[in-house]
Amino acid sequence: MKKIFPVIVVLITLSLLGLIALQVSWFKNLLIVQEQQLEYKIEKVGGIVSADLGKYVPSTRSVVPFDDIDPYNPSGRSMLTRFFSVRELRDRIQKVFNDNGLKHVNFEFAIISNGNADLQSPGYFEELQDTINNKASITPILTGSEFDSGLIPNEHVTIIVLDFQDELYQSLTWMILGAVLFTLIILTAFFLTVRTLLTQKKLSEIKSDFINNMTHEFKTPLATISLAVDALKNEKVQHDKEKMQYFGNIIKEENKRMNKHVETILQAALMDKQELKLNFKSLHAHDVITKVVDTFRLQLDEKSGRIELTLNAREDLINADEVHFTNLVSNLIDNAIKYSKDELAIRVYTHCTNKHFILRVEDNGIGMSKESVKRIFEKFFRAHTGNIHNVKGFGLGMSYVKTVVDAHKGRIRVDSTLGRGSVFTVEMPMIRK
Repeated sequence: MKKIFPVIVVLITLSLLGLIALQVSWFKNLLIVQEQQLEYKIEKVGGIVSADLGKYVPSTRSVVPFDDIDPYNPSGRSMLTRFFSVRELRDRIQKVFNDNGLKHVNFEFAIISNGNADLQSPGYFEELQDTINNKASITPILTGSEFDSGLIPNEHVTIIVLDFQDELYQSLTWMILGAVLFTLIILTAFFLTVRTLLTQKKLSEIKSDFINNMTHEFKTPLATISLAVDALKNEKVQHDKEKMQYFGNIIKEENKRMNKHVETILQAALMDKQELKLNFKSLHAHDVITKVVDTFRLQLDEKSGRIELTLNAREDLINADEVHFTNLVSNLIDNAIKYSKDELAIRVYTHCTNKHFILRVEDNGIGMSKESVKRIFEKFFRAHTGNIHNVKGFGLGMSYVKTVVDAHKGRIRVDSTLGRGSVFTVEMPMIRK
């Protein structure tokens, strides 16, 4: 997995870059084709308008060379002024635009007669100067005699398409949106693929870690039981009731230890299936906390540690499942002991707000890094301590605590400093008297 993962990422990245490059090239070519098509349509509109207006122009006219046309000279009158007003001419041109699929194109126009602009729309001269954004099309108005004799016509229709580039891009709007959408879909798929691979890699590491921990946790009691059984086979031990009871108790305690591990794993499986069943009832949290603390007294004495219990909460009545709440408190204290150092000191104290009962468990242990704090409630996660087996457990305790707190509609947070200890704060809804 470690070797093939970078290869997969590189291949997918190259494929994406190639696909994006092809899309950019395709879009450039499409833009050129679309520009040519739009220019062709505009020229076609000019030709249709010219042919239509040519019916109203006399066949015999004075001829002015095309090079002498001055579109800025408003003097002179076209013969077409006798037949059309500016508004009528605009409507006539607009109809041709509509018929050619250019309904939303904005334009200005003018009739150039004998080198003079006539019948021009109001914004014609202003838009004529903007050659960057606008595109002009000049089409001669041909009569039958000019067409047959090859004479240069002296009347032209000029159509200026406004914001030509904007019209061009608008015609490609759906294609651009489609290309962007599918590119985003592909990028999203790439992101999800990489994230899934990383998750699988992480799960694989967690699985290996869990198997190693489980093997160690079961191997130790099994080895102890095996030694105790061998000792019980000894004749001298069989004739000594105290030794028989001693080794029998060892077997019993190690059996309990293994059963506890099995229950922990099964409990994790139930949490995965969201089958954590709670039997809610009114509890005095101080009574539960005191009982749990008393169960750890012997363990603390063996480590020469101490636990300070300060119950400051004025009200401690909560609606909770007694078994799971007891396990919650037990896991918090057990976690403080596991990650302890010399001169272990644990503080357990309570207080309350108007709505919540607050439990704080503070220790002076090894603490956690910021990364560990973020992941402390993840299933199977165990903070690194240098040796994977120097802290016993499966990494399920804090995940279980978080699940129980959430099931009780409470909140939990952790503050920790590496090398200085950790503080776990649990808020549980209170029952108001």
